[in-house]
Amino acid sequence: MNSSVTEFILLGLTRDAGKQKAVFGVFLILYLATLSGNFLIVVTIKTSRTLGSPMYFFLFYLSFADACFSTTTAPRLIVDALAHKKTISYNECMTQVFAAHFFGCMEILVLILMAFDRYVAICKPLRYTTIMSRHVCSVLVILAWVGSCIHSSAQIFLALRLPFCGPNVIDHYFCDLQPLLKLACMDTCVTNLLVVSNSGAICTVSFIILLTSYVVILYSLRNHSAEGRRKALSTCTSHFIVVVLFFGPCIFIYTRPPTTFPIDKTVAVFYTIGTPLLNPLRNMEVKKAMKKLWCSKV
Repeated sequence: MNSSVTEFILLGLTRDAGKQKAVFGVFLILYLATLSGNFLIVVTIKTSRTLGSPMYFFLFYLSFADACFSTTTAPRLIVDALAHKKTISYNECMTQVFAAHFFGCMEILVLILMAFDRYVAICKPLRYTTIMSRHVCSVLVILAWVGSCIHSSAQIFLALRLPFCGPNVIDHYFCDLQPLLKLACMDTCVTNLLVVSNSGAICTVSFIILLTSYVVILYSLRNHSAEGRRKALSTCTSHFIVVVLFFGPCIFIYTRPPTTFPIDKTVAVFYTIGTPLLNPLRNMEVKKAMKKLWCSKV
């Protein structure tokens, strides 16, 4: 570590004392709802015999990644809303950078796997069970874990190379590369290009892949029955809403020159807290299985 800074100060979403209390209450509720919703999905899919298809296999890992992704940022935001000293150590900051990018990338890759699963189910129904076997799904999830590890390792490598020798105030509610680049006492143009080519490229390319897959799926639905179109549209619409809410802010943050804006914190809320909260609300079959499972338990 080439740095004289041992801790950073996080300014949070707002400096207004009254608004900070509102931030504490609102985001505590949102975080608990995110954890409980995703936890219920994980337990339901794991215990239900009716949710054994590849879509729910991937949804299991998406919910797990969502809960972990939200946990990397939300607790710090909630605690700091009432704390007088909003500091985070250098090591904790680097850990947060790694964890946020690891679980964020995991969510992106699982969303792509889910879109691929829907594409095969709708466009190649006769070969679906062969293509999307449990072995293939397991290998795809392992590749997603490996890809996430490679991405987050590259991000933390860039973060650890940044020297900090002056200001240590981060105008954000969590540690990320963009606000850290602003504090580094070196020319960060090359580093920012690497961030754009890594995080920015992953977000943009993944978004294009997902949009293309949905266009192909919607085009192929013209040959399906009205009931089949309704079910497919229901699933794809909920997926598409989550994809736009997640990738829109990510592309805004990670595909631009090394500058930060006051709106960045608000934009980041959409993909760090909003998307993990919305994912549990996306599937009617899961809701039915959850109701059946937990009502029988009660």
